[in-house]
Amino acid sequence: MSKRAVVLLSGGLDSTTCLAWALAEGFECSTLAVDYGQRHRIELEAARRVSATSRVEHREIAVDLRGLGGSALTADIEVPKHRPIEAMAREIPVTYVPARNTVLLALALAYAETLDAHDIVAGMNVLDSSGYPDCRPEFVAAFEQVARLGTRAGATGAKFRIHTPLIALDKAGIIRLGQALGVDYAITHSCYDPAPDGGACGDCDACRLRRKGFEEAGLPDPTRYAAPHRGTGCVSS
Repeated sequence: MSKRAVVLLSGGLDSTTCLAWALAEGFECSTLAVDYGQRHRIELEAARRVSATSRVEHREIAVDLRGLGGSALTADIEVPKHRPIEAMAREIPVTYVPARNTVLLALALAYAETLDAHDIVAGMNVLDSSGYPDCRPEFVAAFEQVARLGTRAGATGAKFRIHTPLIALDKAGIIRLGQALGVDYAITHSCYDPAPDGGACGDCDACRLRRKGFEEAGLPDPTRYAAPHRGTGCVSS
């Protein structure tokens, strides 16, 4: 008998790999995408594509964080470009959305309770996470405790698990795992500042980490880059 799991799915490289991992582990998956007012809302279309391709139940919910602002993804703040890779692990960039993963995990937890599911799968990654504090193992462990203490299911004995299979992998390792699981990365989206037609800018943190991952994995990058986008000089592919 399969176990139920809610997979937080942004439509990006990491969360898509997580979905493939969960299916391979025998979970009956339901995916959850969150429209939080992000400037790269095109990722929601990618989440729908990924879920349809994987033939899993997909749910989308809106919680508009633009009213709070404080991030280049939810406010009129320029997305940083050309940041050195080594700087991404040292600095928390302006693309950090205040408490985003706390909000997203809370929504996934609420959805899981409605499904009588006790497993949540999320794509947090500590090595190639642009320095986001809510991608650390300590945060995940703390939220797992919150899930057990702050829900009816937890109060009646359910043991919630937050699975983060990518937490200790770099992008190249994630891509290799996804390739082994048959992931089609061409249908995913990672860019924080895409062109109007959806082409990736190639220069934001998400694009640079994704491109680096494919290079280090020795695999062709299927990403469609804008050519050129806002003077970045990206090469079309």
